[in-house]
Amino acid sequence: MTGLVSHSIQRRKSIAVKVGSVTVGGDAPIVVQSMTNTDTADADGTAAQIEALHRAGSELVRITVDREEAAQAVPYIKEKLLARGIDVPIVGDFHYVGHTLLKKYPACAEALDKYRINPGNVGFREKRDTQFSSMIETALEYDRPVRIGVNWGSLDQELLANMMDENGKLQTPAAASDVMHEALVVSAIENAKRAEDLGMGRDKIILSCKVSEVQSLISVYMEMAKRGDYCLHLGLTEAGMGSKGVVASTAALAVLLQQGIGDTIRISLTPEPGGDRTEEVIVAQQILQTMGFRAFMPLVTSCPGCGRTTSTVFQDLAGKIQGYVRTRMPEWRESYVGVEEMKLAVMGCIVNGPGESKHADIGISLPGTGETPTAPVFIDGEKRMTLRGEGLAEQFQNIVEDYVSQKYEKRV
Repeated sequence: MTGLVSHSIQRRKSIAVKVGSVTVGGDAPIVVQSMTNTDTADADGTAAQIEALHRAGSELVRITVDREEAAQAVPYIKEKLLARGIDVPIVGDFHYVGHTLLKKYPACAEALDKYRINPGNVGFREKRDTQFSSMIETALEYDRPVRIGVNWGSLDQELLANMMDENGKLQTPAAASDVMHEALVVSAIENAKRAEDLGMGRDKIILSCKVSEVQSLISVYMEMAKRGDYCLHLGLTEAGMGSKGVVASTAALAVLLQQGIGDTIRISLTPEPGGDRTEEVIVAQQILQTMGFRAFMPLVTSCPGCGRTTSTVFQDLAGKIQGYVRTRMPEWRESYVGVEEMKLAVMGCIVNGPGESKHADIGISLPGTGETPTAPVFIDGEKRMTLRGEGLAEQFQNIVEDYVSQKYEKRV
């Protein structure tokens, strides 16, 4: 039969990399990661934020290791987390002095599960080769993988200048932006091959080329995906604040993920002052779940509202149900198999309400303006009951709780 739409996405084949207890790439699910914004020298504060990020769903957490006090704190951070039963892999983010810190503080080198190296600021000319080699040698000594993370804000200027000069000699030079995109890819691949020449296997190397423009990111990763089977980390380098950051990250990553490109993602949101750092984890999870790659938490479908829904009842109910599910999910996940895939619907009127509710595992269709003040509830596609009166949220929550306990297999 022709004309059918296929929803299967063929992921790009990459070499799997083990980061602590987490596998990235290969046949493993796309991994969610995050980064702290605490002063790493504050071991208590950093451990607390790592715990919060991990409990929100981050499977890898990166921390800044920018000076001696930070390097000294790393083993204590790891120790505090293990004492709380948290064994999330920790990635050390190094710039400028990483080679020195890793050599001087072996406990730091051992406590970290992966090292992030930025080839654009690891050193210059002869020092660059020596200092890059030193970090790779330390990674080999402790059997740690690395991410060679190129960033357009700190791109190797000597490499870029040489490529611009060569481009200028061509009869039809490429656009400067295209040369810069190529320089990002070349920097990542050449440094990966340098690491391999030093004895590191591809099963220890993850690559990234981060920029802050959506179209540039797509172009760079589409090209890099053609240049080898290295494991790839996706993310805009500075996505931005609020809805802009969410939309930009989603627009860029969705295109690449749809092409099968990407083994791990991070959403680099700028948090509001005093905002919740875990927001970036939630956004990353929702991108993967709405695209069908992973299931982290039951999704609540709700209508946007229109002139038929002048009451705010359905909006209040949708918010309460979403919050209830998020609150209950840690316990449900521990207790029931497959509960992450549950689908809920909270609809505001008779037009699409019953239909959407039938597509969900549990759905409720609230009355719109002028409609009979009743709320039919659909379970597994069939109308099972009708709710009336006050306390609809509490009634619906009880139905959801009963459904979970009866539908999903209890973990042993």
